[in-house]
Amino acid sequence: MTDASPSSAAADPAVAKVHWDQSQMRTEFANVINVVSTREEFSLLFGINSTWSLAEGKGFEVKLSNRIVLTPFAAKRLHALLSERIAEYEAKNGALNIAP
Repeated sequence: MTDASPSSAAADPAVAKVHWDQSQMRTEFANVINVVSTREEFSLLFGINSTWSLAEGKGFEVKLSNRIVLTPFAAKRLHALLSERIAEYEAKNGALNIAP
């Protein structure tokens, strides 16, 4: 049995607790995401599609609002976490079908 007291957590990083500080957090909405990568980083670009009609022939108008830059290792962890959460969501609510 592992003791998760502060003194043992400092001695054993495997049982360290994470404290999520939400004091500076902002909430943004995005309905468009793109990913650009280099050897050193992955950039996640978030924005909002504000196009009402494609009949005008202008294409899509996407206003980018945020860019999150991740190391390749952090991007791989994000992939694993999102895959788990999407699988849980689909198990409860049904498959999410998206166009290719």
